[in-house]
Amino acid sequence: MRSEYELSVFINCPFDRAYQKLFRAIVFAVHDCGYTARSALEISDTSQTRVAKIFQMISECRIGLHDISRTQLDSKTRLPRFNMPLELGMFLGAKEYGNKKQRRKICLVLDRSPHRYQKFCSDIAGQDLSTHGQSAERAIGAVRDFLRNAAPPVMIPGGRTIYRRYLHFSKELPAICRGLGLRQDQLIFNDYAVLMSRWLKQHAHPSA
Repeated sequence: MRSEYELSVFINCPFDRAYQKLFRAIVFAVHDCGYTARSALEISDTSQTRVAKIFQMISECRIGLHDISRTQLDSKTRLPRFNMPLELGMFLGAKEYGNKKQRRKICLVLDRSPHRYQKFCSDIAGQDLSTHGQSAERAIGAVRDFLRNAAPPVMIPGGRTIYRRYLHFSKELPAICRGLGLRQDQLIFNDYAVLMSRWLKQHAHPSA
């Protein structure tokens, strides 16, 4: 039986509304593949600095998913947001300089299109990046294939099947929220994770 560390996946991506559909699709894919998605959004402890929270979470996850696609200039500040490349660097640093357990880390880097990252983060040239083209289906497929290779003995359904399941869940989510007095557009990460996990248990894969 694999440990919690082995099954924990640190998700490093934008958290704004424009990215929400991709974020939720990626979280769904992680759980449907038998892993647990971890996000800085799950912690609201104000006694810890944000960087300390992220370092702690990275240390608890063997696997990382890093989407570095959000590099355009902010409309107000006219500056880019580089939190995602920074957190990717933190993850790679933990792998390079950590103990034996941390050195076993693996990660997937996602971007919008091939080779785009070379214009703003050329130091990761040579890494095997995947692209999603801002498509939830493509993002799910990339995550599924990566996690399948991370766990060779485990059979995981194909990306198209997981995407169809994600659409099914998304269609039912508004009614699920209404039944619990929640608003779908105001779900926090932990709410979404719990509702999704319950749905997946009720709709397990036939081979599970």
